[in-house]
Amino acid sequence: MHPSHASFRHLLRMTDETGLLEHALGRIPRRREGYTTDDNARALWVCMEWLPHVEMTDQSEWKEALWQLIDRYLAFLLWVQRDDGTFHNNIGYDRSPEPEAPSDDCLGRTLWACAVASVRLPDDGRRLAASNMFANARQHIGQLRFPRGMAYTLAACSLLVENGRDPSLQGDVEKLEASLIKMYRQSADQEWRWFEPMLTYANGLLPWSLFRAYRVTRREETLAVAQTSLDFLIDQMTGQAGQIRPVGNEGWCSRERRSDWDQQPLDVMKLALAAAEAAQVLGDNRYLQVLQKCRNWFYGENDLGLPMVDPEEGSCCDGLTPNGVNPNQGAESTLSYLLTEVMWRKQYQEVDDHGDHNIS
Repeated sequence: MHPSHASFRHLLRMTDETGLLEHALGRIPRRREGYTTDDNARALWVCMEWLPHVEMTDQSEWKEALWQLIDRYLAFLLWVQRDDGTFHNNIGYDRSPEPEAPSDDCLGRTLWACAVASVRLPDDGRRLAASNMFANARQHIGQLRFPRGMAYTLAACSLLVENGRDPSLQGDVEKLEASLIKMYRQSADQEWRWFEPMLTYANGLLPWSLFRAYRVTRREETLAVAQTSLDFLIDQMTGQAGQIRPVGNEGWCSRERRSDWDQQPLDVMKLALAAAEAAQVLGDNRYLQVLQKCRNWFYGENDLGLPMVDPEEGSCCDGLTPNGVNPNQGAESTLSYLLTEVMWRKQYQEVDDHGDHNIS
């Protein structure tokens, strides 16, 4: 299935004057659960990825909507940044911060969104907000302890260094790179080529961040670990018929056993992200085939043969369960679909421009 035009109807439906709401019942936003900074950071990233694509492909009807959403998400992130530079993640519908512990994932995810905006926004007014948020939060980089927060932050710092925005981040790139490599060396063996004893959620972030770092440091060990771990992840996330099979969140995956259910769109998107980056860095079209399969998962090439998305709405169901599709269409799943779709479109366009259509 190849929808010719993007749609952001559901993203607009889920976004109010405060920001992006977290959950939905079916297609209708559930205001009771409020907002997360995680989702609003992802949403800013989604809009930054789609904006040049809609400008380039004669979908100008969405251009103004994307700019309005970018402003809404930037304002949300600016609002939830605390005086110490960290970001409060969970916000009630009444705009009150909910009790929580600090989250490495939230900090890293927001740093990445701010870095992308700092590099890609064309105007100083918006770019100032993004770069200031990053600058106010960077003091916490050295306190990160968990691999996914480190991965997002490594990618963010690498992007800024690569684009000449802040060479002083080179040291942070090298430290975070070394931390992830150390985790890999401590956990991996010949059969289990991974950073942790378990494959859990958002696994593709880890090899993706090392590919991003390699663009800056050019360390061969970094490239080797990125490729080896990604190849292992692809093997673990591929079913017998060649379809993408995300690790289930009811037990995850260890050396001894693997859970197949429930399958989350987020995990498919993170694999697509790593595969797209590997194709760019390595120049290897085998990874474009993985990206293609990730996209196909959303359109029904999955364990149940059921489509997850409504292309006319730009929405995605929350998960694939043994009993079928979870019909709720929340923020995380919809953003995961939109990111996978735009990554596929960008890669397909680049390959197509060079006259090579053999990516399916």
